[in-house]
Order: sequence, then structure tokens, then C-alpha cells
Amino acid sequence: MKAGAFLYPWDVVGDPAAADRIAGLGVQQVTLAAAYHSTRALTPRHPAHRVVTAEHAAVLYPSDPDRWAGRALAPYRQSWMAGEDPYGEAAEALAAAGLEVHSWVVLAHNSRLGAEHPDTSVVNAYGDRYPWALCIARPDVRAYLVDLAAEAAVRPGARGTELESCGWYGFAHLHAHDKAGGVPLGDAAQYLMSLCFCTECRQGYGEAGADPGELAAAVRRALEPAWSGSGSTESGWDGVGKLLGPGLADATWRRRGRVARTVQESAVAAVRVEAPPGFQVLLHADPAPYRTGANVGVDPDHIVAVADGVVLPCTGPDAVREAVLGPFAGRTGVLAANFGVVGGMGGSPATLERDAAHAASLGADQLRLYHAGLASGPDLAAVAGALSRIG
Repeated sequence: MKAGAFLYPWDVVGDPAAADRIAGLGVQQVTLAAAYHSTRALTPRHPAHRVVTAEHAAVLYPSDPDRWAGRALAPYRQSWMAGEDPYGEAAEALAAAGLEVHSWVVLAHNSRLGAEHPDTSVVNAYGDRYPWALCIARPDVRAYLVDLAAEAAVRPGARGTELESCGWYGFAHLHAHDKAGGVPLGDAAQYLMSLCFCTECRQGYGEAGADPGELAAAVRRALEPAWSGSGSTESGWDGVGKLLGPGLADATWRRRGRVARTVQESAVAAVRVEAPPGFQVLLHADPAPYRTGANVGVDPDHIVAVADGVVLPCTGPDAVREAVLGPFAGRTGVLAANFGVVGGMGGSPATLERDAAHAASLGADQLRLYHAGLASGPDLAAVAGALSRIG
């Protein structure tokens, strides 16, 4: 199976040994961040630093001033790495080591843009804004995301791209000093907390047959037991229907599904316009269409007709892989199983060989490893051993 590892440019730039070390793992591809969200990251092997703080979402290459001239929504440049083009510098070193480089582009997750332009954010049924979650129903946000996808994906030398958060983002967020875990929210309640009630979305619900005021009130009523202490463990789309009522639930998805599909189609089409022949476009995805987050909910039939394939979250027990890979069974396109290999972040490099075999039995034809720059030495040794046996 073809294997690829995720990396940040700062894992490579300034470390002459990095590219060969990554190639020595046995991977054939690196998915290298070109546009990424804010983060604090360890660099356990870098000769010059141990912690990199990416203070805000930014592009890691010099953006085209003509593309963004006069636009209120435009990508921010990074300021925590020296040089004009850290992505390009890292990509060149990795290619020289024999690795195929694909760009990694984060789209609807941008806390700085949401904070500086509040009207771009998702607004929940209580009126709270989520600055980390851009509302993809807004025409200005869609235009920004589509152009960012095209620019950040098609970097010099890139053989393909992986688009993350190319769809709805919502409540779930690994926020700094997060204090949101005190009340357990099941899968269905997470969906309700992720429904947007900005002006654009309220109008859209009305067009889908749901009065937006009544819908917001229904969301609040459905969530009240959770806030009162009984929790909410409903899961799946049936759970959403149970909490909200099937009529309102279906109305929300008619609207949101149409918006998500439009964004995905537009972003992929924009990338293809600017990409060379054979350029591969994959989406980080989840086969439950109503899900929000980095792995956006998609309709399997639709997405394989739009993109070249998907990258699916496969870390965990067998049931996790069966749930995400099963709906894609028999469909064409790349099916990449994404495994966490950082033990301290919930990954399991020790079981990678066995887990990869299970994913292959369910139809996966590629592996993605998150994250070669963050993993410890023993974690990387376990990865190298597993890949040598997988072949």
C-alpha cells in the first residue's frame, strides 16, 4: 500500500536531516501543510527548536497579491518562520529525498478570520458565534475558500492536494485552554450545536421549509436536558431526528447538504483549473453527511464523482474503520486510511501493521500517518517497522 505522512514545513526547514529521515520511514508521499490553522507543535528532532507556535491560521507560501487585491477576506501570511516560502523550501528538500509531495490545505477552520470578520462565523441557536468556524453558506466565505483552495493546493512541484475542512465546521474544536467538556454531548447534540443561524442560514432554512425562529427554539428545547444534567447521548441521524423531530431535521439537512456539496464541487473544480494534468485531489472526509469538522461529512456517491478520493479517520478499534470505510465499498477512487501514529495523542503505532491490514480488507488502498513531525523516536521506529512488513 502506498503510504504517506503528514508534515509541517517547520519540521523540515532548518533541519538538513529531516527529509532523509522521513524517507527512511518507508513512506512514498508527504502531505505538507500549505494553508493551516493556528497550533502549538513540538518538533522533537529539530536541531534549532523544540516548540513552534503558529499564532493564527495562515498560508505558508507567498500568496498572489493580484488574486486577493481589494478583498476583505484574504489569507494571512505566517510570521513564525524565516524566509518567504517555507512550504516551497520544505517541498524542495522532500522531493530531493525521493518523496512525492502533496499539499495540505485547511479551509473552513480559521479563528483569526472569524475574529476579525465576525459576520463570517457560524452562529448557534443561542446566538453564540464560533470564530473558529467559517459559515460556508455565506457567498463571500465561499468565494474566499474556493480561491484559497486553488492557490494553496497547486504549489510548485506538488503532485496533488488534500483538502481539510472543505465543508461545514461546527462546535467541536481543539481550542486553547478548552473548558467545553463538562457536559457530555452525543453525536446528535453536536450536530444541533453546530447548526448555524446567521442571516444567510436563517434564510436558507426558510427556503427549505423550516421557520428559522421555530427551528432555533426547537434546538434549544432539545438541548435543555443536556444542560440540566441528564446529558445527551443520542447518536446518528436517527438521533438527530429524535431530538429535533424528523421534519425539522430533514429541513436542516436539505439546506446544509446542498451548501456543502456546492462548496466541495466548486473547490475541487477551482483546483483542477489551475493544476497540471494528473494532479490528485482528495478530501478529508466522513461518510456520515451531517458530521462537521476537519473530516467533513460527505455523501459517498457524490464525493467520489467530484474528487479523486477521500482520506478517512481510521484510528481506533475495528468498528471505527468499518463505520468509515464501509460506506465507500465498491466505489472507485483513492480510499486512504488515516492513522494516528503519535502515541501521546491517542495514536497506536504499535498496532499499525494489523490495523492497516484490517483497513485494506475493507477497501483502503493507501495509508496516511498523522503525524511524522510530532511523533517520538520510538513511535517512528514502530512505524518504520510496520511499513517494512506491509510492503
